[in-house]
Amino acid sequence: MNFTELHYQKVPLLIANVWDVSSAIIAQQAGYQVLGTSSAAIASTLGYEDGEAMSFDELLYIVGRIKSVCDLPLSVDVEAGFGKTANEIAINLKRLSRLGVVGINLEDSKVVNGIRQLDNAAEFASKLKEIRSAFVVENNPLFFNIRTDTFLLNHEQSLQETILRAHLYEEAGANGLFVPCLTSENDIKTISQGINVALNIMCMPDLPSFNKLGELGVNRISMGNVIHSKIQSKLKGLMLAIKSHQSFEGVFTHENY
Repeated sequence: MNFTELHYQKVPLLIANVWDVSSAIIAQQAGYQVLGTSSAAIASTLGYEDGEAMSFDELLYIVGRIKSVCDLPLSVDVEAGFGKTANEIAINLKRLSRLGVVGINLEDSKVVNGIRQLDNAAEFASKLKEIRSAFVVENNPLFFNIRTDTFLLNHEQSLQETILRAHLYEEAGANGLFVPCLTSENDIKTISQGINVALNIMCMPDLPSFNKLGELGVNRISMGNVIHSKIQSKLKGLMLAIKSHQSFEGVFTHENY
């Protein structure tokens, strides 16, 4: 199956979100079908805040290293595209495509002065259509998974606004709709029945089981930066324990193997 077809299996496609070579190798060994990068995790690894604080070349380097060791399909989170114009963003996406990347996440919000803000829906859709056309001309099948931050930013009419934006983005060439922080079964079902592209949701504390998500119409499940954050928390605890106990005894306990 190609990358698009993987979104329409009997069960939702579970994306292993990775941030470096080691995490990518582990995900491949664990038997995942597809890898996806986490922009927040990569940024943290490189010492940046999330929100395009790192350069696109730095992202490109990490992606290149991951592709050099893993042969699984890879989708890359490009945040807002690392460019001001549609042409600049399209050039960046083509650079990723040349590395063998099969899909991208592009979001309809930006971090401005430390605050994330939703883009104007019509303006974002217009830009998306222009970016997408650059790939249609070249017959490039790059999968455009478009992230809308309506729920993440607690829009006052998040459900209605999500569906409105979904329709605009579909018309502009989106292949998938990614809605972080979506957890309500009713909202998930309403959105899945109201759109004609693959629905992607993200790991959250109150998220229904994978089987239930499949019944509700979800096509794709992402981890975001949750796994990376969990690992960093455990690493911090281990480092503090060594320093506090003045011993490596805790390193060799059963739970750390």
